[in-house]
Amino acid sequence: MLPEPERQEPETTSPARRLSLLAEQAVRCAPACCGAVATITDSGPERRVTATHPDLAPLASLQLACGEGPIPSALEAGEPVDSEDLLTEDRWPGYRALALESGVRSCVTLPLCRNGIEVTVSLYAYRPGSLEHLVHGPVGILARETTAGLVRDRRYRAALAEVEHLETALRSRPVIDQASGIVMHVLACEAEAAFAILRTVSQRTNRKLVDVAEAVVRAKGRGLESELSALANPGG
Repeated sequence: MLPEPERQEPETTSPARRLSLLAEQAVRCAPACCGAVATITDSGPERRVTATHPDLAPLASLQLACGEGPIPSALEAGEPVDSEDLLTEDRWPGYRALALESGVRSCVTLPLCRNGIEVTVSLYAYRPGSLEHLVHGPVGILARETTAGLVRDRRYRAALAEVEHLETALRSRPVIDQASGIVMHVLACEAEAAFAILRTVSQRTNRKLVDVAEAVVRAKGRGLESELSALANPGG
């Protein structure tokens, strides 16, 4: 008999790696830019940041810390935010000062939100001029594909967790049923009452139900009569 083929599981990419690839590929698609920053928030308050150049990372950190700049503005508006010349920009004074100090004269940020995942990609240039057209071409496609990949990865991980939970439940059921049978015999009670007693022991002792059931099966109910009776008749 031929061996059964191993189940092939789709590969997933970490959010940090997807983010890094987005920033790197965005710069390659936009030769006029000097660098890019990508960020992500996925079901939590913390926003991951990756930058293609070390001088650009503080620009993102400043915006996220003070809630002022193209990234917060783009997330709030739900559309690209473009600054053609930071030298004459009257928005975001703190960000503007740090950007000019870093040699940045123009920037654009594209936000994407899908299934609770927020992604931004920001492009920077040393020269003034609008960069908004860049995020409507290949950069925008890259950002959308990255966001879709993040959603797929999260769904896949959730599905794996659910399968693992179900497999654990299936493995646990026989021993729980066996322990319930022992309790039914010791206390001469019905199946529902026996299961309720096991669950009560689990809750009171802060132990998993299957661990309680295994202990009952190992003892075969011996030495547990008084404790089980007390649980079955709490007012007695």
